[in-house]
Amino acid sequence: MATKEIDATLNFVDGMAFTAVANSGHEILLDSKSPEQEGTRGPSPMELLLMGTAGCTAMDVISILRKKRQQVTSYQVRIHGSRASEHPMVYTDIIVEHIFTGHNISDAAVAQAIELSETKYCSASAMMRKTAKLTSTYRIIQAEPASRQE
Repeated sequence: MATKEIDATLNFVDGMAFTAVANSGHEILLDSKSPEQEGTRGPSPMELLLMGTAGCTAMDVISILRKKRQQVTSYQVRIHGSRASEHPMVYTDIIVEHIFTGHNISDAAVAQAIELSETKYCSASAMMRKTAKLTSTYRIIQAEPASRQE
């Protein structure tokens, strides 16, 4: 089986900031608080791991729900991670909350989409699960039908 190659290059900016460029050409500024600066200008590497995990599962779930012809009009993923207090300070608990809004969204379709992402498709979740307990929850908000012009 062929492997998928992914490359990235990081270039030092200043303080603790680096520009990271993936082989796709997309660039992001990574930063972490340092003694000589007050704030940060980009996500830390650990924040980026959490955001990547949320993005991985979100893309799986919305793709599966589209295939199931679910009428999702809004979708938000909230993710919370707790890290170990000692180095290497890995994530130990991660909670992923999926919030869907739409018309006639099936509870069973949502549950199955999340389960497939968690157990089959999301490689980021599979890696995080090596050190963290992952818990997923979801809410479905049925949107009001569009009002008719009278």
